Amino acid sequence: MLTGELGAFLRSRRESVTPAQVGLPVNSGRRTPGLRRAELATLAGVSVEYLARLEQGRDTRPSAKVLSALARALRLSDEDAEHLHLLAAVTSGIELGPRTRQAVRTVRPAVLAVLRQLEPAPSFVVNHLGDLLAWTEAYEHLVRSLGMLDRDPPNVLWFTFVDDRARAAYPDWDTVADEHVADLYELRWGDPAVDAFAQELARTAGPPFAERWQRRPLGGRRAGVRELSHPEVGTLRLTFETLQLSDPELRLVILLPSDGETRVGLDKLQTDRRS
Repeated sequence: MLTGELGAFLRSRRESVTPAQVGLPVNSGRRTPGLRRAELATLAGVSVEYLARLEQGRDTRPSAKVLSALARALRLSDEDAEHLHLLAAVTSGIELGPRTRQAVRTVRPAVLAVLRQLEPAPSFVVNHLGDLLAWTEAYEHLVRSLGMLDRDPPNVLWFTFVDDRARAAYPDWDTVADEHVADLYELRWGDPAVDAFAQELARTAGPPFAERWQRRPLGGRRAGVRELSHPEVGTLRLTFETLQLSDPELRLVILLPSDGETRVGLDKLQTDRRS
């Protein structure tokens, strides 16, 4: 839940920074991952006791000055520093009531009509938990043989981390896994369903998911190129573009061929399924 997220995020970043990265001497005998709490406190100019309260969720109202000092001491990226300030702002106002939401499971007829117009581009609608709610016929032709649609409801994270076939489907599986976890983390605000889903996935998938989730990753891509190894047509390079729908919990993802070989492969899948 959000009440402990500020501390968890801060701790995850402290444990991911090495002493050498912040100009401290390296001790080969140290067993603590990343920086010790006392080292970060000294670098940021705060007391160890106060840093402990922050990380343990016992203090949720750090000043902007303290947050900036911690961000500088940890050498946080602009994205991480912004997220740290955002967490503090949200957490400090939690008494006003968390923004809870129900996972959307249906797609409006107008959105389904848009999907029909997108044929023959492989496209799908996904909610913030990664559930696939609707897709084009071309998308089904593309992923059915991979096993993506076998679960009910299909879920992109579940497929990636639980289905062994995903590692064969994604040549860059580690990158795909990182980005899916980052998406789930960044879209989790105030929703107990996300934490419950993450806990279930951690129990089922084990360390490949649990360790990524513990790191509090950021930086999921909304556009780019992804490779897919297809059992029928070989390697496909697909440009993807993610659009936010008017339903705030839903996104539309459109896949397009990024080269001539991929275009030929997609056309072959369409032709084979219809023959």
